Amino acid sequence: MTQICAHSRAAAALAVGISGLAVAACGSRAQASASAMHDMPTAAAPNAVATESVEIANFAFSPAVITVKVGATVTWTNKDQDAHTVAITGAGVSKPLQSGDSYAHTFGQPGTYSYRCTIHPNMRGMVVVTSA
Repeated sequence: MTQICAHSRAAAALAVGISGLAVAACGSRAQASASAMHDMPTAAAPNAVATESVEIANFAFSPAVITVKVGATVTWTNKDQDAHTVAITGAGVSKPLQSGDSYAHTFGQPGTYSYRCTIHPNMRGMVVVTSA
């Protein structure tokens, strides 16, 4: 019986040690992941370009993702022969832009703003607005 108790205590100690390592490892990964996510403010917008101008050409917004600072005015210019709109989520819709027409919108709050063309819904873009 003494031998069984010794083996049980050793097994229990080993189990506690292994689970402690597993918890420590998980905690380290969770902290590393949280830290990495905190350090990547544009993670939601990969390949964002710092510009305030978007060209509408070949049925696409170019660049499709941009980054601006609060207070910036972004201008979309239609270079296509077809009309397009700029519909910013939460901010309304432009009038149909004919070839050569432009539309401008000033972003007053930080955040990520998606937009699309209501005439051609497959045309989409995003504006990432950062603090000044």
